Amino acid sequence: MISKIFNPVSLLGKSSQIGDLPKAKEIFKTTVTVAWPAVLESFLVSIVAMVDNIMVSSLGTYAIAAVGLTTQPKFIFFAILISMNVAVSALVARRRGEQDRKGANDVVRQAVIIALVIIAVITFVSTTFAEPLLRFCGAQDDTIGPASDYYRIIMGGCVFQLLSMTLNAAQRGVGKTKIAMTTNMISNCVNVVFNYLLIGGNFGFPALGVKGAAIATVMGTFAAFCISVASIFRKDGYLHISLMKGRLFDGKIIRSIVKVTSGTLAEQLCARFGFLTFAMIVANLGTEAYATHQIAMNCMHISFSFGDGFSVAAVALVGMQLGAKRSDLAKIYGYACKRLGRIFAVILSGMFFFGGRYFYMLFNAEPSMIETGSIITKILAVILFFQIDQVITSGCLKGAGDTKFVAKVAFVSIAIIRPLSAYSFCYILGFGLVGAWIGTLCDQLCRNVLNDRRFKSGKWTEIKI
Repeated sequence: MISKIFNPVSLLGKSSQIGDLPKAKEIFKTTVTVAWPAVLESFLVSIVAMVDNIMVSSLGTYAIAAVGLTTQPKFIFFAILISMNVAVSALVARRRGEQDRKGANDVVRQAVIIALVIIAVITFVSTTFAEPLLRFCGAQDDTIGPASDYYRIIMGGCVFQLLSMTLNAAQRGVGKTKIAMTTNMISNCVNVVFNYLLIGGNFGFPALGVKGAAIATVMGTFAAFCISVASIFRKDGYLHISLMKGRLFDGKIIRSIVKVTSGTLAEQLCARFGFLTFAMIVANLGTEAYATHQIAMNCMHISFSFGDGFSVAAVALVGMQLGAKRSDLAKIYGYACKRLGRIFAVILSGMFFFGGRYFYMLFNAEPSMIETGSIITKILAVILFFQIDQVITSGCLKGAGDTKFVAKVAFVSIAIIRPLSAYSFCYILGFGLVGAWIGTLCDQLCRNVLNDRRFKSGKWTEIKI
């Protein structure tokens, strides 16, 4: 089976062979070795997010909606650092392929310094203007109070999460995906434990409700931060930096980071605009509809986690092979990641199609929410095939530095097609919340087609970073 699915000649297709090709078993082993920690990490993050929401759901429907409303404004502020982290992974992977260890460490050092400056601005703005931001995003009178409390605490402690993300991105670039997995596993455990203690008030701890969930999240990210910092300051690691040595700002490295970041940032901003508009469309349907939507989003995050995990592996594998001047192997490992993703898509599709209503029961959802949710999860069972494939493909393109193309796709699909189709199906055609998810299907299908065409063209292998 492995020899057929991961046959190097089949994976390479009509592309030119540059050197000797690894055997199918070696391709499979290398891909899985890099991918499984990233997949497990992303999966556990999505599971803990779902557990987080299940715990919060004990407070009522308003609490699910309140926490959900903070997602888009949070990621709008996170967009610039998420974009920079893609650049960090791609550049570190490319330097690793070029056997330039010092260059890889210099990239990480500059990224950390830049991140600290950006985080200071993010923290001030987001905490100062929390309430108007959330009202703009669709918060109703019954959710604005708890949503504002949750958002201020999360953003007040975002320094730990964001710096940890940057350091983990660097480690992924050299294929050290287990470090990121370990940090997130410990972070998730801390988060769940303090959720139990602080949301409902157990073992003598105060019952803080939604505030307790936010504090638990920050405590979890602090634990992850400590481990990430320890990994980057180990002298025996491939990546080892000292903030006190070298230039404070290195123009050449910064230009390289900005070159890759600019395209990814454009993609992130288009994506966040589209997701925010989409969330506002759903929020206007009312608190119960938004809570129903939020539970479905938890299910979608589970499927996304598999695509995201293989995407992380694709960034590292593609970047290292292009750094070693082996565009043929970059294509082979890119396709290997895509094929593994499709296998998981089949399994997940069956779970959501036949078991959707049981996911809603975990949240103590109302009967009307369960009925609507079971329809949405059937749509999700179709969506995830396109979702997982396009996320992995975009990872391949980002690993090569082809971030401008990914940004163009995001603009067309997420910023335009997703909200317009969602609004049309939701309000004009009268499908309500189900219509919004049909709009999501349109978006994922469009991104999958466009990214796949770009990957097959091979133009991304010619980009210099």
